[in-house]
Amino acid sequence: MYKVQISKSALKELAKLPSKEALRLTLKINGLKDNPRPKGCVKLSRSENEYRIRIGNYRVLYTISDNILLVHIFKVGDRKDVY
Repeated sequence: MYKVQISKSALKELAKLPSKEALRLTLKINGLKDNPRPKGCVKLSRSENEYRIRIGNYRVLYTISDNILLVHIFKVGDRKDVY
């Protein structure tokens, strides 16, 4: 099981979202503990360990460190703003 770590900036972005959406994103982020590469995740080409998942109209960007079983969330935001 992986540990999920969320950066301060990602927490601030998550706090700005409507509560219903924030809850939905939080549940999906917690699901990364069991499966850090869920169906629909996209590996980003700019790095060898960066991924993104889409949750409704939002995207979550994160890195996976398999050697220490860590998922680090570094960006949460609207799809039009997060690439």
